[in-house]
Amino acid sequence: MATSMLSRDLVLLILQFLEDEKYTETIHKLEQESGHFFNVKYFEELVLAGKWDEVEKYLSGFTKVEDNRYSMKIFFEIRKQKYLESLDRNERGQAVEILINDLKVFASGNEDLYKEITYLVTLENFRDNERLAGYRDVESARTMIAKELKNLLESNPVFRDKLAFPKMKHSRLRHLMNHSLNWQHSLCVNPLPIPDIKTILVDHKCRNDNGHYAQLAASNHHVGPAPRSDFLPIGAHGLPGPTQIPLTAWMSSPSILPHPALSGGGIGFGTPQNPAFTHPAVSGGGIGFGTPPNHGIPTMARGSGDSDNVSRTRMPGISDRIMLPGASSSQIHSSAASTSTDELPKTVARTLNQESVPTSMDFHPILQTQLLVGTHVGEICLWEVSSGLKLASRNFQVWNECSSSMILKEALNKDPCVSVKRVLWSSNGSFFGVAYSKHMVQLYVYNGPSDIRHHLEIDAHVGSVNDLAFTNAASNQLSFITCGDDRTIKVWDVHTGTRLNTFEGHEAAVHSVCPHIKDGVDFIFSTSVDGKIKAWLYDVIGSRLDYDAPGHACATMAYSADGKRLFSCGTNKEGVSHIVEWNEDEGKVKRAYKGFEKRSFGVVQLDTTKNKFLAAGDDHKIKFWDMDNNSLLTTIDAGGSLPVSPRIRFNKEGNLLAASANDNKIIILATVDGLRLMRPSESHSLFASRRASDIMKRIGDLRNMDDVRSRLSEEVNNWRLTEINEPAQFRSLRLVSHVQTDKIARLIYTNSGTGILALTLNAIHLLWRWPQSETNPNGKATTNVSPQFVQPVSGILMTNDLTNANPAESAPCFALSKNDSYVMSASGGKVSLFNMMTFKTMTTFGSPPTAATYLAFHPVDNNIIAVGMNDSTIHIYNVRSDETKAKLNGHSKRISGLAFSHVLNTLVSAGDDAEMILWSTDKWERMKSTTLSFPSGKTLGAMSNTQVQFHHNQTHFLAVNETQLAIYNAMTLDCVNQWVVGGSSAPISHATFSGDSQLVYASFLDGALRVFTAPNLQLQCQINPSAYLQPSSPPMFPIVVAAHPLNPNQFAVGLTDGGVYVFEPLESDGQWGVPPSLQNGSAGRILPPSPAIAPDHPHG
Repeated sequence: MATSMLSRDLVLLILQFLEDEKYTETIHKLEQESGHFFNVKYFEELVLAGKWDEVEKYLSGFTKVEDNRYSMKIFFEIRKQKYLESLDRNERGQAVEILINDLKVFASGNEDLYKEITYLVTLENFRDNERLAGYRDVESARTMIAKELKNLLESNPVFRDKLAFPKMKHSRLRHLMNHSLNWQHSLCVNPLPIPDIKTILVDHKCRNDNGHYAQLAASNHHVGPAPRSDFLPIGAHGLPGPTQIPLTAWMSSPSILPHPALSGGGIGFGTPQNPAFTHPAVSGGGIGFGTPPNHGIPTMARGSGDSDNVSRTRMPGISDRIMLPGASSSQIHSSAASTSTDELPKTVARTLNQESVPTSMDFHPILQTQLLVGTHVGEICLWEVSSGLKLASRNFQVWNECSSSMILKEALNKDPCVSVKRVLWSSNGSFFGVAYSKHMVQLYVYNGPSDIRHHLEIDAHVGSVNDLAFTNAASNQLSFITCGDDRTIKVWDVHTGTRLNTFEGHEAAVHSVCPHIKDGVDFIFSTSVDGKIKAWLYDVIGSRLDYDAPGHACATMAYSADGKRLFSCGTNKEGVSHIVEWNEDEGKVKRAYKGFEKRSFGVVQLDTTKNKFLAAGDDHKIKFWDMDNNSLLTTIDAGGSLPVSPRIRFNKEGNLLAASANDNKIIILATVDGLRLMRPSESHSLFASRRASDIMKRIGDLRNMDDVRSRLSEEVNNWRLTEINEPAQFRSLRLVSHVQTDKIARLIYTNSGTGILALTLNAIHLLWRWPQSETNPNGKATTNVSPQFVQPVSGILMTNDLTNANPAESAPCFALSKNDSYVMSASGGKVSLFNMMTFKTMTTFGSPPTAATYLAFHPVDNNIIAVGMNDSTIHIYNVRSDETKAKLNGHSKRISGLAFSHVLNTLVSAGDDAEMILWSTDKWERMKSTTLSFPSGKTLGAMSNTQVQFHHNQTHFLAVNETQLAIYNAMTLDCVNQWVVGGSSAPISHATFSGDSQLVYASFLDGALRVFTAPNLQLQCQINPSAYLQPSSPPMFPIVVAAHPLNPNQFAVGLTDGGVYVFEPLESDGQWGVPPSLQNGSAGRILPPSPAIAPDHPHG
């Protein structure tokens, strides 16, 4: 690898030199022959000039037709354009030659397309074909095809890191030559003050009259030649090491079946549209005259070049010597120690008494103090680690014995003991899966500790199910992967339990699976107990890689959190353990970590955190490594409480670490931030918090269930609503802006939780960000620190277009991209896309009288946005291609709410007609609809402005309007719970789920703020207007409410006077009142509706 990289760098240096010297033809010849840099500008010039033979010749230096789908598409588009131009010039003979010699190669892939292309020769004017009617002239066609080819090049993995010339200092080759000459001159025995250098073809030596002395000096043992660094690295025996296939080389291999990332496209004859806004993810595909697909697998980020701009001052005649890079042995030995261990969780913050041996653990991805545990007796438990409270538990049980296989029944009859092999949350925490040692996988839907429901039970494998993993690989649809003793890997649909794929090829039991996405390609790594590593695409071809794990260990694969670094950890039959980092481009071990001095008992487990640290349980310790150093960083023995091979698991932020301990216990280790995270949670752990703990302590050792029920009933009767009337009863902060504004129409937290964005009625956006400081090290929104009002130096504001807008009918709306970089917004005029860093308007679209009334970004593709309109339609708009993908009709009044579910692949819309419609996002088709129920005495006019928001589980949503709050099942559109405004209550102005979806914050037109429990919409806390509003005329009240995405107890409101308030409970309270649901014993209750038993059969 070192040889090829340095050779590539040398070619790039020569290319820069040729450019400086203006050897234009030689430059492009070297580019083509070396294949190291593809000059897109030169390529576009050839395309625009119609030099098609030169275009193909240059392209052939980098790729061939058969390399992959992208390359095939590139060659096809070039030859298609060449063919059309011949027809346009009425050169039929040449067109026929192109058809036979150039285009026929594509016939095997699509014979019908080739026939249609052939048919064009018979037409007097190929524009008579309705799909080519938009073809205007050669120049415009070449311009459009050049843009499309550029997008295809950016998408093609063959051209990865070849499209952008690396940044380097001007005349870098000359600069390196000067360094070399200076170094050579410094080694001269008698260096001349002014060296006479006439050539670089031989090493430089100063020649003078003292020739004999120079020879004697050169023979002195204390003087040696300059160190030489060759391009080819040599091993211990002087020979280069063996070459392995890169781990990523197989990913560009064409598949027999279309890959999900390339599905959805087709062959067509439509005129290519402007691809300027093409989305980076490949969707579409196929060869044809159709609209260009969304191309562009993102390229790797480049470095910023060399830091050669530092000037040095030296005395005349003294050489500027270059110190060769390297580190002394003392530096090497101290490098591990220099890494701070303060970021590692080392303090024992909690001990949980599991009562059976933990075999698998996983922290909730959002509620990061909730820990799911599986044990050796088949029990699963959910813990709130901050309070040490067990929220729920469940012993192994077959949900539907009638649907289980005879093999499973025989295995259970022979030995009923079942252990948990793996527990795992889905990425958003709405599902969790349990893999058992006998055949079975069970999936649960998680709506909070008080609402855990059976979802799927699958007889997945013969023997043990050894691992499971969730993935969105199959057309961005949530699925999960299992592997087992039967040597297979299987992929299942999360919602139906249908088996989508089965992978066979291992010769021993499959130990683990690791799904990943790299450069737009979805794949799975699998490992087996015989030390094999295989890789699979989601097709029927078979494994694409077959590697031996280091030491032939039974291993697991794991990526760092950012997905950029790959590690494996395992133990072989002799008890020798290995942790290594892989170089995916080389297919080699990049780094082997030290620290396993003794034989390991059992397979060592690995976990990663913060893209920086590795951890493994071994030899009664938890061992830590810095990812960039192979030496052991530190160890923790937790006071000698750890077993020989402890199980370990970090939470998402890496500030908590769960480890299995002796005597069936689990210890929770914490960093300083982890301790802070646990402290407020000690008085607030969702529904099973301090109150539930107090009840259980007061009940004590009561054994009589009648006594228990009596005490619980007493607790319910004694429950009182928490009312807040004074500022001292909670924490609040009014945000300060320097802009004169109207009332706040829309309000939202940034997804990172570090800022708040507001949209005023006069179309101005206000942005506040909390800076990092000693009092606020995470930079998260808080009432303890005032944020900064953000405004660029230029003084510009993000202001929506109001041209031809009708203020009386307009409905201000905005939507924030997932990365907080862009906001899409409208206030009755055009829809604007703003850059959140510069406040500049990136683009606008649409114009009155049809105006946007609601906006929602697609949860997977940031370039797709649903736009609800005042004419009752919904437009599915692609920002990059500047086109409407679909137009949805069904409502009778303007759209007031939109919400996507990436789990169900659906869109829910709500309108002023009080109707809610469920749409499929696969085909943009209407699926179901329902109408909000009318409370007694209410009319349709009062039912306007209905808004919707999905719960974290993505299967239920909140519907809000002036009269009610309602929870709906998105799959059936059945109303699960409803809270209706009473006669003494003012209408609701707005409501939203809390960041963890366990609470609902609602604002009312009389200024009251109310907090409800999400599962049952029971009122938990009320903040009266007197606690935060000053008397005014006309009276102020909140219009909108927003919830912090990460802190479930923080919310903000926007007022009619243009103010924004942030609210939090007192630190001593930790939560907004006490949920009444706790007193009836619902916490920890698992609701088991009839489970969906999925047969083990292939999809379709």
